[in-house]
Amino acid sequence: MVPMASLVDMAFLGHLTEIKHLAGVAIATVLFNYIYWTFGFLRMGTTGLTAQARGRGDREVEILTLLRNSAIALVIGIIILLLQQPLREIGFVLLQADPEVLQAGKAYYNALIWGAPATLLNFVLLGWFLGREQKQGVFLISLINNGANIILDYLFVVRWGQESGGAGAATALSQLITLIVGLILADRQLREISRQEQRSLRQLIGQIWEISAFKAAFSLNKDILIRTLALVSTFALFTNLSAMMGTTTLAGNTLLLQVVTLAAYFIDGIAFATESMAGNLHGQGAKGQLLPLLQLAGSVSLMSGLGFAAMFSFFPLPLFGLLTSHPKVIQHIGSYLWWLFPVLGFGSIAYMLDGYFLGLTAGKILRQSTLIAALIGFAPMATAAWYWQMNHLLWLALALFMATRSITLGWKINY
Repeated sequence: MVPMASLVDMAFLGHLTEIKHLAGVAIATVLFNYIYWTFGFLRMGTTGLTAQARGRGDREVEILTLLRNSAIALVIGIIILLLQQPLREIGFVLLQADPEVLQAGKAYYNALIWGAPATLLNFVLLGWFLGREQKQGVFLISLINNGANIILDYLFVVRWGQESGGAGAATALSQLITLIVGLILADRQLREISRQEQRSLRQLIGQIWEISAFKAAFSLNKDILIRTLALVSTFALFTNLSAMMGTTTLAGNTLLLQVVTLAAYFIDGIAFATESMAGNLHGQGAKGQLLPLLQLAGSVSLMSGLGFAAMFSFFPLPLFGLLTSHPKVIQHIGSYLWWLFPVLGFGSIAYMLDGYFLGLTAGKILRQSTLIAALIGFAPMATAAWYWQMNHLLWLALALFMATRSITLGWKINY
């Protein structure tokens, strides 16, 4: 549901008369990737800690992980709202694009930023449901979030002509709706746990602010934060270099990245399951079952990644024609389709191993792997792409980034 909603966003914007709206959202998304995914540890750290507590049968830690990380998310979300203007001005000064593209991006930003607290709280709720292996809860909030986003996108962009600003408003409102549903589901589960443990939530609330627990949480979150910043920076630089090569290149690369994102979210379904199960097995001390889990998850992930690359490579016109009606953009895409195979082939293994090590709460391994991939795998070739203004070199840089991540993570499997 997540990538489908994103693809529908792109389809609505890609069929507008001017391509600047699609390009503007692509530029603004770089900024939001920093703002939101910098705090992706709220989802990732919640899942690993909750899964391990569940494996040990420690219900108290399950509840405290949710409450503690929700408090952190709410505080960060409010700070983002208070700093929204300086964040916007600094962000758009650093981004490179035509003035009209930047204007469309700012309209998207101004609407979407109001969903920040809800978005970060949803990270925590999703992580908690994943850690508790509550697949129905994960599916329901994903369905509500992305279903509402699609419907609201249609109303704001197509029916009411709000263009990029409407796309931002639709996403912000869908996050708020999702938060309400997620809180209702979490409340029911918390009440059920409290009855089983014969302890009230009020007794546990006083333990939320324990200094030792916060230190342990921030130690894990620090590594995940650095890992996420390196990952987001790589894709941000990819998009920014695309913009420096022209609006058509930016739009084409954005649509190709949507394919990567589409495949990544499907693979993330496998990675999330791997994360929950690895954490649970680790909590139980059943380490002998981790290797069979990796073998199954790795083979399914690889087939999924290469399957998506093949589908869009063999049927480019009908599939990309759904996303844009601009012939120049579709023609541009055709020259770079084959890069989907190495990017998604290596990327599928990297995404799955991300989930595995998150389940083990091995944040240091994830941090080191992503930094090596960004600095050694991506940066040198990206610099060459900028110097010679060659889009093929830019895609080679992204493929090397994915390859380096998968190799360095695979090297640590016996951790």
